[in-house]
Amino acid sequence: MVTRRIGVDVGGTFTDVALSLDGALVTAKVPTTADQSEGVIAGITKACAEADVDPERVEEFSHAMTVSVNALLEGDGARTALVTTAGFRDVLEIGRQDRPSLYDLDAEKPTPLVPRRRRFEVDERATTDGIERPVDADEVRALAAEIRESDADSVAVSLLHAYAHPENERRVAEQLRAELDVPVSASHEVLAEFREYERTSTTVVDAYVRPAIDRYVGRLTERAKAIGVPQPRIMQANGGLTDAETVRRNAVTTVLSGPAAGVVGASAMATGERGEADPSRPDDSPGLVTLDMGGTSSDVSLVRDGDVERTTTGAIDDRPIGTPMVDVETVGAGGGSIAWVDAGGALRIGPHSAGSDPGPACYGNGGTKPTVTDATLVLGYIGENTSLGGELSLDATAARDALAALADEAGLNGPLAAARGVYRVATADMTRAIRSVTVERGHDPRALDLVAFGGAGPMHALAIADDLDVDRVVVPRASGVLSAYGLLAADEKRDAVRTYQRPLAAVDPDDIDAVYEDLRAELLDEVSDRDAATLRHAADLRYAGQSFELTVDVDPPFDAADARERFAAAHESAYGYRADEPVELVNCRATATITRDAPPVAFAADGDPLTDTREAAFAGEVRETPVYDRGRLSPRDGSESSTPRPPIDGPAVVEGDESTVVVPPGWNVTVRDDGALIAEVSDA
Repeated sequence: MVTRRIGVDVGGTFTDVALSLDGALVTAKVPTTADQSEGVIAGITKACAEADVDPERVEEFSHAMTVSVNALLEGDGARTALVTTAGFRDVLEIGRQDRPSLYDLDAEKPTPLVPRRRRFEVDERATTDGIERPVDADEVRALAAEIRESDADSVAVSLLHAYAHPENERRVAEQLRAELDVPVSASHEVLAEFREYERTSTTVVDAYVRPAIDRYVGRLTERAKAIGVPQPRIMQANGGLTDAETVRRNAVTTVLSGPAAGVVGASAMATGERGEADPSRPDDSPGLVTLDMGGTSSDVSLVRDGDVERTTTGAIDDRPIGTPMVDVETVGAGGGSIAWVDAGGALRIGPHSAGSDPGPACYGNGGTKPTVTDATLVLGYIGENTSLGGELSLDATAARDALAALADEAGLNGPLAAARGVYRVATADMTRAIRSVTVERGHDPRALDLVAFGGAGPMHALAIADDLDVDRVVVPRASGVLSAYGLLAADEKRDAVRTYQRPLAAVDPDDIDAVYEDLRAELLDEVSDRDAATLRHAADLRYAGQSFELTVDVDPPFDAADARERFAAAHESAYGYRADEPVELVNCRATATITRDAPPVAFAADGDPLTDTREAAFAGEVRETPVYDRGRLSPRDGSESSTPRPPIDGPAVVEGDESTVVVPPGWNVTVRDDGALIAEVSDA
């Protein structure tokens, strides 16, 4: 059994580290660096020094980063060329005919990642029935010369109907790989699924971020080797780990690496007390809503019946990505998000962030713009003598000055009023995100626990819970580095998909089982230990005439009647009704998982937890508020006692090394045996 694991998650402001060492959990934070691998190694070195262990003793290194999503959001990915079927080079620009901003006359679509001058056509044709016109090798050779002249750093190949018959696309990709010294991404390898726009978009994203991922993982591997740490295993957007070489070939799978790790960590640490259905809930199925609030954004996701919700219709910066990913709703409200006043005089938060350099005004690094962190400092939720992450001391005067300027612009009565407004707006933004993954998808948030983590999440969680009528909030131990802990608990995971469109009533179960067997063989060839892997089958189904599908689990051997019933139940849960319409099978999916046990984490607390009092603002009133040291909060009333510690009533502030829990009036907090804080609405 592996007993010494380290997980490192790179965020916008901090790089978080969790080191599991023979049952003990050591955490650390360091500032994120421009070359993320430098901060990663610094974090590993710091955590190992605090644990008094040589890095060479670490047996397993797992990692989540933001390299690919940063490349997409900042527009600094590779110069990418696209090769597609003659007549279809503008698919990427035409996209879909939906209108996200129906009444906005100035709405613009995102600029394609590949400009038209680097989109190339090849004379070939495949249909869903087979190859009608094969590719010509001489044409591809000439095409390679054109791509070379375009100075492309990578190539995406997405030919018509290659998901069904990839022969032409395979020949084009192989020849381009032989003739060009740049990576080539082929759609049948990236996403073997119908819908030309989504498949092309996903393949282009893969090619766009692939050089950056390849360089970064290469640098990190070399730096890890230099200090004796094993090659990193990388968190994918689907919530599972894979080896470094795989992500260098399939870079698109890393786009939500960090948020996925956080959801996995929240599920691993927060479900311990509610693994069974709770009859006191309006919904008799257990579940969690996760809230990860970091330096630049907040990520919200859903865990149902112990399974992290996933999607295949995700998008980054309005660019569709069809590979499976943890279903995360992101809003631009993080600790470093900048507060501003719009043209109508309304207070807004984000999406722009102060980042880690210069950071919020209170960091004292020259930043002058007011942020959410500055607001929580002025409100008294963070103490003036606090060192964030043990690294950064705070400048309260700079925070007040920044918020005073914001108050003047917004017509508010001083920095405290501005701080209240910033806090409320940030809370409202996150509340809307939670509604989007619960209420808008047929789930009652009152039936779920809210699990808060990230450096800033626990400061807002109970205010959000009040807005949603959620009566229970879980703040796991090491909540400020929970994404890093999730890397220690994550399973290895691989996904595969094949489009197989048929009326469900007309399918031959043997044919479907054959498709799943092909997917099974493909996945078992990719996992690290085929004997340890478990396979899970799913199907994308829809009513005839619908445009999009719902994914439901199916059991082998395939049973059409059972699949129809599961789809009807899922449709009723999502949309409130069942239809007496024919059902269509669209895609067959399979997932291979090699499970890992979450590392045991010992928890012991000692000393008087009440450390101070300070003024903090709640509901428009400044109150003297007790401050507790989370590291000293024991579940028991005394070191030798078996009596549970009485609840801590709000208002209160519970400070930890990586995050702070704000407990408003009307709430109380208890400590679970594993060190998690359980906040509940007070009876009084």
